Amino acid sequence: MFNLNNKFEVESEEEYAIEVNNVSKRFKIPREKRTTVYENITGLFKGNRYSYEEFWALQDVSFKVKKGETLGIIGENGSGKSTLLKLIAGVLYPDTGKVRVNGKIAPFLELGVGFQPELTAEENVRLYGAVMGMTKTEMEVKFEEIFEFAELERFKEMKLKNFSSGMYMRLAFATAIATNPDILLIDEVLAVGDEAFQKKCFNTINEIKRKNKTIIFVSHDMETVKKLCKNSIYLDHGIIRYKGSTEKVIYDYYSYINEKEVKDFEKTIIEKSVSSETENPKDQWGTREIEITNVKILDKNNEENSIFTTGDIMKIQIHYKINKDFENPAFGIAIFSNDGTYITGVNTNLDDITLKLDNYGGTLTLNFENLTLLTGLYKITIAVCSGNKWNTPYDIRSQQYTFKVQSAIRYEGFVHFPHKWEV
Repeated sequence: MFNLNNKFEVESEEEYAIEVNNVSKRFKIPREKRTTVYENITGLFKGNRYSYEEFWALQDVSFKVKKGETLGIIGENGSGKSTLLKLIAGVLYPDTGKVRVNGKIAPFLELGVGFQPELTAEENVRLYGAVMGMTKTEMEVKFEEIFEFAELERFKEMKLKNFSSGMYMRLAFATAIATNPDILLIDEVLAVGDEAFQKKCFNTINEIKRKNKTIIFVSHDMETVKKLCKNSIYLDHGIIRYKGSTEKVIYDYYSYINEKEVKDFEKTIIEKSVSSETENPKDQWGTREIEITNVKILDKNNEENSIFTTGDIMKIQIHYKINKDFENPAFGIAIFSNDGTYITGVNTNLDDITLKLDNYGGTLTLNFENLTLLTGLYKITIAVCSGNKWNTPYDIRSQQYTFKVQSAIRYEGFVHFPHKWEV
Protein backbone atom coordinates (compact mmCIF):
# COMPACT_ATOMS: atom_id res chain seq x y z
CA MET A 1 0.00 0.00 0.00
CA PHE A 2 1.06 3.61 -0.62
CA ASN A 3 2.68 4.78 2.59
CA LEU A 4 0.70 7.89 3.52
CA ASN A 5 3.05 8.91 6.29
CA ASN A 6 6.23 8.68 4.22
CA LYS A 7 7.78 6.55 6.97
CA PHE A 8 9.85 3.45 6.30
CA GLU A 9 7.96 0.74 8.10
CA VAL A 10 9.50 -2.56 9.11
CA GLU A 11 8.83 -4.24 5.78
CA SER A 12 11.02 -5.79 3.15
CA GLU A 13 12.39 -3.29 0.65
CA GLU A 14 11.46 -5.82 -2.03
CA GLU A 15 7.79 -5.02 -1.35
CA TYR A 16 8.26 -1.56 -2.80
CA ALA A 17 8.52 -0.92 -6.52
CA ILE A 18 9.37 2.77 -6.10
CA GLU A 19 10.84 4.76 -3.21
CA VAL A 20 11.28 8.52 -3.49
CA ASN A 21 13.14 9.96 -0.51
CA ASN A 22 13.46 13.74 0.06
CA VAL A 23 13.96 14.41 -3.63
CA SER A 24 14.51 17.91 -4.97
CA LYS A 25 15.28 18.99 -8.52
CA ARG A 26 16.61 22.36 -9.61
CA PHE A 27 16.86 23.90 -13.08
CA LYS A 28 18.84 26.95 -14.15
CA ILE A 29 16.99 29.41 -16.36
CA PRO A 30 19.30 31.80 -18.31
CA ARG A 31 18.47 35.49 -17.89
CA GLU A 32 19.74 36.29 -21.41
CA LYS A 33 19.67 34.51 -24.73
CA ARG A 34 22.86 33.71 -26.67
CA THR A 35 22.28 31.55 -29.72
CA THR A 36 25.40 32.03 -31.87
CA VAL A 37 29.12 31.39 -31.35
CA TYR A 38 29.79 35.09 -31.97
CA GLU A 39 27.42 36.14 -29.18
CA ASN A 40 29.09 33.72 -26.75
CA ILE A 41 32.65 34.84 -27.65
CA THR A 42 31.88 38.58 -27.53
CA GLY A 43 30.11 38.03 -24.24
CA LEU A 44 33.21 36.42 -22.76
CA PHE A 45 35.49 39.22 -24.03
CA LYS A 46 33.20 41.81 -22.51
CA GLY A 47 33.31 39.93 -19.24
CA ASN A 48 29.60 39.26 -19.35
CA ARG A 49 29.14 35.86 -17.79
CA TYR A 50 25.90 33.98 -18.05
CA SER A 51 23.47 34.78 -15.24
CA TYR A 52 20.83 32.28 -14.24
CA GLU A 53 17.65 32.16 -12.26
CA GLU A 54 17.18 29.05 -10.12
CA PHE A 55 13.91 27.20 -10.47
CA TRP A 56 13.06 24.34 -8.11
CA ALA A 57 10.74 21.98 -9.99
CA LEU A 58 10.53 19.62 -6.99
CA GLN A 59 11.23 20.25 -3.32
CA ASP A 60 11.69 17.56 -0.68
CA VAL A 61 9.29 15.05 -2.25
CA SER A 62 8.92 11.68 -0.50
CA PHE A 63 6.60 8.72 -1.03
CA LYS A 64 6.62 4.95 -1.56
CA VAL A 65 4.67 2.76 -3.96
CA LYS A 66 4.24 -0.95 -3.30
CA LYS A 67 4.45 -3.52 -6.06
CA GLY A 68 1.14 -3.88 -7.86
CA GLU A 69 -0.14 -0.44 -6.91
CA THR A 70 -1.48 2.21 -9.26
CA LEU A 71 -0.67 5.68 -7.95
CA GLY A 72 -2.23 8.81 -9.41
CA ILE A 73 -0.41 12.13 -9.62
CA ILE A 74 -2.48 15.26 -10.16
CA GLY A 75 -1.67 18.94 -10.27
CA GLU A 76 -1.80 21.98 -12.47
CA ASN A 77 0.57 22.55 -15.38
CA GLY A 78 4.06 23.34 -14.12
CA SER A 79 3.56 21.59 -10.79
CA GLY A 80 6.45 19.13 -11.37
CA LYS A 81 4.53 16.00 -12.41
CA SER A 82 6.53 15.22 -15.56
CA THR A 83 9.82 16.09 -13.84
CA LEU A 84 8.98 13.57 -11.12
CA LEU A 85 8.29 10.85 -13.69
CA LYS A 86 11.58 11.58 -15.47
CA LEU A 87 13.46 11.23 -12.18
CA ILE A 88 11.80 7.87 -11.53
CA ALA A 89 12.59 6.76 -15.09
CA GLY A 90 16.23 7.78 -14.73
CA VAL A 91 16.02 10.36 -17.51
CA LEU A 92 16.93 13.04 -14.94
CA TYR A 93 18.83 12.84 -11.67
CA PRO A 94 17.84 14.59 -8.44
CA ASP A 95 19.94 17.38 -6.97
CA THR A 96 19.17 16.12 -3.48
CA GLY A 97 17.57 12.95 -2.20
CA LYS A 98 17.33 9.49 -3.72
CA VAL A 99 15.05 7.54 -6.02
CA ARG A 100 15.04 3.75 -5.76
CA VAL A 101 13.31 1.63 -8.40
CA ASN A 102 12.87 -2.13 -8.10
CA GLY A 103 11.93 -3.54 -11.52
CA LYS A 104 11.99 -2.86 -15.26
CA ILE A 105 10.41 0.47 -16.20
CA ALA A 106 8.59 1.34 -19.41
CA PRO A 107 8.52 5.14 -19.32
CA PHE A 108 5.71 6.50 -21.42
CA LEU A 109 6.39 10.06 -20.38
CA GLU A 110 5.13 11.75 -23.51
CA LEU A 111 4.26 10.95 -27.09
CA GLY A 112 6.84 8.49 -28.37
CA VAL A 113 9.59 9.04 -25.81
CA GLY A 114 12.78 7.48 -27.17
CA PHE A 115 11.49 7.30 -30.74
CA GLN A 116 13.49 8.76 -33.65
CA PRO A 117 11.46 10.74 -36.23
CA GLU A 118 13.82 9.90 -39.11
CA LEU A 119 13.40 6.14 -38.62
CA THR A 120 10.42 4.13 -39.83
CA ALA A 121 7.77 2.82 -37.48
CA GLU A 122 9.17 -0.71 -37.72
CA GLU A 123 12.73 0.46 -37.01
CA ASN A 124 11.58 2.45 -33.98
CA VAL A 125 9.62 -0.46 -32.54
CA ARG A 126 12.60 -2.83 -32.87
CA LEU A 127 15.01 -0.24 -31.45
CA TYR A 128 12.76 0.53 -28.47
CA GLY A 129 12.35 -3.18 -27.74
CA ALA A 130 16.12 -3.69 -27.80
CA VAL A 131 16.67 -0.77 -25.44
CA MET A 132 14.07 -2.28 -23.09
CA GLY A 133 15.96 -5.58 -23.06
CA MET A 134 13.74 -7.64 -25.35
CA THR A 135 15.47 -10.42 -27.25
CA LYS A 136 15.09 -10.75 -31.02
CA THR A 137 12.83 -13.76 -30.51
CA GLU A 138 10.62 -11.88 -28.03
CA MET A 139 10.31 -9.00 -30.46
CA GLU A 140 9.31 -11.28 -33.34
CA VAL A 141 6.54 -12.73 -31.18
CA LYS A 142 5.24 -9.28 -30.22
CA PHE A 143 5.92 -7.38 -33.46
CA GLU A 144 2.65 -7.96 -35.31
CA GLU A 145 0.69 -7.63 -32.08
CA ILE A 146 2.13 -4.14 -31.54
CA PHE A 147 1.01 -2.84 -34.92
CA GLU A 148 -2.34 -4.57 -34.66
CA PHE A 149 -3.02 -2.96 -31.29
CA ALA A 150 -1.93 0.44 -32.62
CA GLU A 151 -4.05 -0.09 -35.75
CA LEU A 152 -1.07 0.89 -37.91
CA GLU A 153 -0.38 -2.26 -39.93
CA ARG A 154 -0.28 -0.26 -43.18
CA PHE A 155 2.25 2.25 -41.89
CA LYS A 156 5.19 0.07 -40.79
CA GLU A 157 7.54 1.52 -43.43
CA MET A 158 6.52 5.15 -42.95
CA LYS A 159 8.92 7.49 -41.15
CA LEU A 160 7.64 8.70 -37.81
CA LYS A 161 8.11 12.35 -38.77
CA ASN A 162 5.14 11.88 -41.11
CA PHE A 163 2.87 10.44 -38.39
CA SER A 164 0.06 12.45 -36.86
CA SER A 165 0.17 12.96 -33.10
CA GLY A 166 -2.57 10.33 -32.67
CA MET A 167 -0.66 7.73 -34.73
CA TYR A 168 2.54 8.55 -32.82
CA MET A 169 0.78 8.05 -29.49
CA ARG A 170 -0.85 4.77 -30.50
CA LEU A 171 2.47 3.29 -31.63
CA ALA A 172 4.28 4.50 -28.51
CA PHE A 173 1.68 3.06 -26.14
CA ALA A 174 1.45 -0.27 -27.98
CA THR A 175 5.25 -0.62 -27.96
CA ALA A 176 5.64 0.31 -24.31
CA ILE A 177 3.13 -2.24 -23.03
CA ALA A 178 4.53 -4.97 -25.28
CA THR A 179 7.86 -4.87 -23.40
CA ASN A 180 6.07 -6.41 -20.38
CA PRO A 181 7.44 -3.92 -17.83
CA ASP A 182 7.25 -4.29 -14.07
CA ILE A 183 6.58 -0.54 -13.74
CA LEU A 184 4.68 1.63 -16.20
CA LEU A 185 4.93 5.41 -16.08
CA ILE A 186 2.06 7.07 -17.94
CA ASP A 187 1.77 10.80 -18.59
CA GLU A 188 -1.58 11.83 -20.12
CA VAL A 189 -1.73 8.76 -22.36
CA LEU A 190 -5.51 9.00 -22.65
CA ALA A 191 -5.49 12.68 -23.62
CA VAL A 192 -4.78 12.03 -27.31
CA GLY A 193 -6.52 9.75 -29.77
CA ASP A 194 -10.10 8.94 -30.64
CA GLU A 195 -12.63 7.68 -28.10
CA ALA A 196 -12.40 4.07 -29.24
CA PHE A 197 -8.64 3.94 -28.81
CA GLN A 198 -8.84 5.70 -25.44
CA LYS A 199 -11.22 2.97 -24.29
CA LYS A 200 -8.80 0.32 -25.58
CA CYS A 201 -5.94 1.96 -23.62
CA PHE A 202 -8.08 2.12 -20.50
CA ASN A 203 -8.95 -1.58 -20.74
CA THR A 204 -5.30 -2.46 -21.30
CA ILE A 205 -4.19 -0.49 -18.26
CA ASN A 206 -6.76 -2.36 -16.18
CA GLU A 207 -5.40 -5.64 -17.55
CA ILE A 208 -1.87 -4.58 -16.58
CA LYS A 209 -3.15 -3.80 -13.09
CA ARG A 210 -4.65 -7.29 -12.79
CA LYS A 211 -1.20 -8.73 -13.57
CA ASN A 212 0.06 -7.02 -10.40
CA LYS A 213 2.19 -4.50 -12.26
CA THR A 214 3.01 -1.12 -10.76
CA ILE A 215 1.67 1.98 -12.48
CA ILE A 216 2.17 5.69 -11.92
CA PHE A 217 -0.54 7.58 -13.75
CA VAL A 218 -0.39 11.33 -14.39
CA SER A 219 -3.51 13.02 -15.71
CA HIS A 220 -5.73 16.10 -15.57
CA ASP A 221 -8.77 13.87 -16.06
CA MET A 222 -9.98 13.40 -12.49
CA GLU A 223 -12.64 10.84 -13.37
CA THR A 224 -10.03 8.56 -14.99
CA VAL A 225 -7.72 8.99 -11.99
CA LYS A 226 -10.61 7.94 -9.73
CA LYS A 227 -11.27 4.85 -11.83
CA LEU A 228 -7.66 3.70 -12.04
CA CYS A 229 -5.99 4.81 -8.82
CA LYS A 230 -6.82 3.90 -5.24
CA ASN A 231 -4.31 6.44 -3.90
CA SER A 232 -2.97 9.70 -5.32
CA ILE A 233 -0.76 12.66 -4.56
CA TYR A 234 -1.36 16.29 -5.44
CA LEU A 235 1.72 18.23 -6.51
CA ASP A 236 1.63 22.01 -6.22
CA HIS A 237 4.68 23.95 -7.45
CA GLY A 238 6.97 21.02 -6.72
CA ILE A 239 5.59 20.25 -3.24
CA ILE A 240 3.29 17.41 -2.23
CA ARG A 241 0.28 19.35 -1.01
CA TYR A 242 -2.01 16.37 -0.33
CA LYS A 243 -1.67 12.57 -0.38
CA GLY A 244 -3.87 9.62 0.47
CA SER A 245 -7.00 8.05 -1.00
CA THR A 246 -7.76 9.38 -4.48
CA GLU A 247 -11.27 10.57 -3.65
CA LYS A 248 -10.02 12.58 -0.67
CA VAL A 249 -7.02 14.00 -2.55
CA ILE A 250 -9.20 15.16 -5.45
CA TYR A 251 -11.68 16.72 -3.03
CA ASP A 252 -8.85 18.51 -1.21
CA TYR A 253 -7.40 19.56 -4.59
CA TYR A 254 -10.67 21.17 -5.69
CA SER A 255 -11.09 22.82 -2.28
CA TYR A 256 -7.55 24.22 -2.39
CA ILE A 257 -7.98 25.52 -5.95
CA ASN A 258 -11.30 27.07 -4.96
CA GLU A 259 -9.70 28.77 -1.96
CA LYS A 260 -6.97 30.25 -4.16
CA GLU A 261 -9.55 31.40 -6.71
CA VAL A 262 -11.57 33.10 -3.99
CA LYS A 263 -8.50 34.99 -2.77
CA ASP A 264 -7.61 36.05 -6.31
CA PHE A 265 -11.23 36.97 -6.95
CA GLU A 266 -11.40 39.12 -3.81
CA LYS A 267 -8.31 41.02 -4.97
CA THR A 268 -9.71 41.79 -8.39
CA ILE A 269 -13.43 42.20 -7.75
CA ILE A 270 -13.13 45.97 -7.22
CA GLU A 271 -11.19 46.33 -10.45
CA LYS A 272 -13.85 44.25 -12.22
CA SER A 273 -16.60 46.71 -11.25
CA VAL A 274 -17.97 48.19 -14.43
CA SER A 275 -17.88 51.94 -14.82
CA SER A 276 -20.20 51.86 -17.79
CA GLU A 277 -20.68 55.63 -17.95
CA THR A 278 -17.02 56.27 -18.73
CA GLU A 279 -16.14 53.13 -20.69
CA ASN A 280 -17.34 51.51 -23.88
CA PRO A 281 -15.90 47.97 -23.73
CA LYS A 282 -15.88 45.70 -26.78
CA ASP A 283 -18.28 43.28 -25.07
CA GLN A 284 -21.01 45.93 -24.93
CA TRP A 285 -23.28 46.98 -27.79
CA GLY A 286 -26.77 48.26 -28.63
CA THR A 287 -28.74 51.32 -29.78
CA ARG A 288 -28.94 52.74 -26.22
CA GLU A 289 -32.61 53.68 -26.55
CA ILE A 290 -32.74 52.04 -23.14
CA GLU A 291 -29.37 52.08 -21.38
CA ILE A 292 -28.15 49.96 -18.48
CA THR A 293 -26.50 52.40 -16.09
CA ASN A 294 -25.53 50.07 -13.24
CA VAL A 295 -25.79 46.44 -12.14
CA LYS A 296 -25.56 45.26 -8.55
CA ILE A 297 -25.32 41.70 -7.23
CA LEU A 298 -27.00 41.60 -3.81
CA ASP A 299 -27.26 39.02 -1.03
CA LYS A 300 -30.25 38.21 1.19
CA ASN A 301 -29.57 41.35 3.24
CA ASN A 302 -29.72 43.53 0.11
CA GLU A 303 -26.02 44.24 0.46
CA GLU A 304 -23.65 44.12 -2.48
CA ASN A 305 -21.74 40.85 -2.48
CA SER A 306 -19.69 38.78 -4.91
CA ILE A 307 -19.27 35.50 -3.01
CA PHE A 308 -22.21 33.18 -2.37
CA THR A 309 -22.87 29.66 -1.11
CA THR A 310 -25.01 27.05 -2.87
CA GLY A 311 -28.57 27.52 -1.59
CA ASP A 312 -28.18 31.25 -0.88
CA ILE A 313 -30.54 34.00 -1.99
CA MET A 314 -28.96 36.09 -4.74
CA LYS A 315 -30.45 39.19 -6.36
CA ILE A 316 -29.41 40.92 -9.56
CA GLN A 317 -30.44 44.56 -9.60
CA ILE A 318 -30.47 46.38 -12.95
CA HIS A 319 -30.55 50.19 -13.11
CA TYR A 320 -31.54 51.70 -16.44
CA LYS A 321 -32.43 54.99 -18.08
CA ILE A 322 -34.60 55.89 -21.08
CA ASN A 323 -32.86 57.84 -23.86
CA LYS A 324 -35.44 57.53 -26.66
CA ASP A 325 -38.86 56.18 -27.44
CA PHE A 326 -38.91 52.41 -27.47
CA GLU A 327 -41.22 49.51 -28.25
CA ASN A 328 -42.05 46.39 -26.20
CA PRO A 329 -38.83 46.09 -24.18
CA ALA A 330 -37.60 42.84 -22.63
CA PHE A 331 -34.84 42.38 -20.05
CA GLY A 332 -32.80 39.20 -19.86
CA ILE A 333 -30.03 37.69 -17.78
CA ALA A 334 -27.71 34.83 -18.78
CA ILE A 335 -25.20 33.01 -16.57
CA PHE A 336 -21.95 31.53 -17.90
CA SER A 337 -19.12 29.55 -16.33
CA ASN A 338 -15.71 31.16 -16.14
CA ASP A 339 -14.64 29.42 -19.37
CA GLY A 340 -17.63 30.82 -21.25
CA THR A 341 -19.95 27.78 -21.10
CA TYR A 342 -23.59 28.87 -21.18
CA ILE A 343 -25.45 27.55 -18.13
CA THR A 344 -28.87 29.18 -18.03
CA GLY A 345 -30.81 32.31 -18.88
CA VAL A 346 -34.14 33.98 -18.18
CA ASN A 347 -35.96 36.95 -19.64
CA THR A 348 -39.15 38.87 -18.99
CA ASN A 349 -40.80 37.70 -22.23
CA LEU A 350 -40.41 34.00 -21.38
CA ASP A 351 -41.75 34.69 -17.90
CA ASP A 352 -44.76 36.60 -19.36
CA ILE A 353 -43.83 39.82 -17.58
CA THR A 354 -45.30 42.95 -19.15
CA LEU A 355 -43.03 45.89 -18.35
CA LYS A 356 -44.30 49.38 -17.75
CA LEU A 357 -41.15 51.43 -17.59
CA ASP A 358 -40.87 54.91 -16.19
CA ASN A 359 -40.25 57.57 -18.84
CA TYR A 360 -36.92 58.48 -17.30
CA GLY A 361 -35.60 55.22 -15.91
CA GLY A 362 -35.78 52.90 -12.97
CA THR A 363 -34.69 49.62 -11.41
CA LEU A 364 -35.48 45.99 -12.18
CA THR A 365 -34.52 43.14 -9.82
CA LEU A 366 -34.26 39.41 -10.49
CA ASN A 367 -34.41 37.21 -7.39
CA PHE A 368 -32.86 33.74 -7.11
CA GLU A 369 -34.47 32.30 -3.98
CA ASN A 370 -32.29 29.18 -3.93
CA LEU A 371 -28.99 29.42 -5.80
CA THR A 372 -28.36 25.92 -7.15
CA LEU A 373 -24.95 26.63 -8.70
CA LEU A 374 -21.98 24.61 -7.42
CA THR A 375 -18.47 25.78 -6.62
CA GLY A 376 -17.01 27.97 -9.34
CA LEU A 377 -16.52 31.40 -10.84
CA TYR A 378 -19.46 32.67 -12.91
CA LYS A 379 -20.16 35.54 -15.29
CA ILE A 380 -23.42 37.33 -16.00
CA THR A 381 -24.69 38.87 -19.24
CA ILE A 382 -27.35 41.60 -18.91
CA ALA A 383 -29.44 42.50 -21.96
CA VAL A 384 -32.39 44.72 -22.84
CA CYS A 385 -33.91 44.38 -26.30
CA SER A 386 -37.10 45.05 -28.20
CA GLY A 387 -39.74 42.65 -29.46
CA ASN A 388 -40.51 39.05 -28.67
CA LYS A 389 -37.68 37.93 -30.96
CA TRP A 390 -35.11 40.27 -29.46
CA ASN A 391 -34.56 41.73 -32.91
CA THR A 392 -33.28 45.13 -31.76
CA PRO A 393 -30.63 45.21 -29.01
CA TYR A 394 -30.92 48.32 -26.87
CA ASP A 395 -28.05 47.50 -24.52
CA ILE A 396 -26.10 44.25 -24.19
CA ARG A 397 -23.45 43.81 -21.48
CA SER A 398 -21.79 40.47 -22.31
CA GLN A 399 -20.29 38.55 -19.35
CA GLN A 400 -19.22 41.76 -17.59
CA TYR A 401 -20.39 40.90 -14.08
CA THR A 402 -18.71 38.22 -12.00
CA PHE A 403 -19.55 36.30 -8.84
CA LYS A 404 -18.15 33.31 -6.98
CA VAL A 405 -19.96 30.32 -5.50
CA GLN A 406 -18.56 28.20 -2.69
CA SER A 407 -20.15 24.92 -1.80
CA ALA A 408 -19.73 22.16 0.76
CA ILE A 409 -21.61 19.84 -1.61
CA ARG A 410 -19.14 17.30 -3.03
CA TYR A 411 -20.60 17.14 -6.51
CA GLU A 412 -18.92 18.15 -9.75
CA GLY A 413 -20.45 20.16 -12.57
CA PHE A 414 -22.30 23.47 -12.44
CA VAL A 415 -25.69 22.85 -10.84
CA HIS A 416 -26.98 20.92 -7.82
CA PHE A 417 -30.51 19.56 -8.10
CA PRO A 418 -32.12 19.03 -4.68
CA HIS A 419 -33.04 15.37 -4.42
CA LYS A 420 -33.58 12.41 -2.12
CA TRP A 421 -33.20 8.66 -2.46
CA GLU A 422 -35.92 6.12 -1.78
CA VAL A 423 -35.20 2.39 -1.42
